[in-house]
Amino acid sequence: MKSTTLEEAIALTKKFTSKPSNEELLKLYGLYKQATEGDNEAERPGGFDFKAAAKYNSWLTYKGKSKAEATELYLELVDQLSEKYI
Repeated sequence: MKSTTLEEAIALTKKFTSKPSNEELLKLYGLYKQATEGDNEAERPGGFDFKAAAKYNSWLTYKGKSKAEATELYLELVDQLSEKYI
């Protein structure tokens, strides 16, 4: 099943029958944030909040990509993951 909108892709992730790897989840998070909010301008989280730091860094990976580019990459990633997890 190919997603054509961000909403369809998000709905598709909710149908996954098993959980993607942490690396895959971080990529999804980073692309989603870039697609919906643009560049990460937030302050870096504190040193011992490892989960927040990983999410922050994942989003930062996509800095400079347009929302449209990030959306396209997010859709592609969800389609790839849906083949593994649905």
